[in-house]
Amino acid sequence: MAIRPAVLVVGAGDATGGAVARRFAREGLVACVARRNGDKLAPLVSAIEEEGGVARPFACDARQEAQVVDMVTTIEREVGPIKAAVFNVGGNVNFPLLETTERVYRKVWEMAAYAGFLTGREVARVMVPRGEGTIIFTGATASVRGRAGFAAFSGGKHALRALAESMARELSPKGIHVAHPIIDGAIDTAFIRENFPERYKAREHGGILDPDHIADAYWHLHTQPRDCWTFELDLRPWSESLYGIT
Repeated sequence: MAIRPAVLVVGAGDATGGAVARRFAREGLVACVARRNGDKLAPLVSAIEEEGGVARPFACDARQEAQVVDMVTTIEREVGPIKAAVFNVGGNVNFPLLETTERVYRKVWEMAAYAGFLTGREVARVMVPRGEGTIIFTGATASVRGRAGFAAFSGGKHALRALAESMARELSPKGIHVAHPIIDGAIDTAFIRENFPERYKAREHGGILDPDHIADAYWHLHTQPRDCWTFELDLRPWSESLYGIT
């Protein structure tokens, strides 16, 4: 029986992460999906299997080095070689600067940047000897532009972007494609639907991002030839101003 390659999606939630996992699974990769609360992965695993794919859930706090190391080791030993890894952990919080506690700032940095470092380092360890692989870090408007009330989130996302740039420069010569797509706009999620109903209406005319279309872009990044790799890709609906700047 042939060993099937795997995609690791850290932060496999109900929107972008889940859509990416389903998209890669449809292409024949085993979708190794991870989030802190592993029980919440059951619907995603079922959806992938109903579409004819294969999925393996992992309960993992990506801020904990030992857990990340164990997850990657387990996938390589029990599932197959990790061909692609997508780091999709969020951390979007809005606090005025004077109300941003040390705990909030540290937690957001750990989620957005430190966890990205641990994930990226560990998958690079197994990809480099093979001379191939794709590592994708999901960025946001906050990756390139700070806004009032988002000191913690912007700090974490800026750090993640810097990590991705450094990894791309170091790993590209070794055959590893590192990419940092920037998601600039609202995504079609239950959170937007329930908390911003007026904005959600823009979905009717393509005014917010469809997670499945984001997933298509991620698959395209993974399949790009080495002579034409994209590092940074902006994804925004037609109605969104550039990084929120009017």
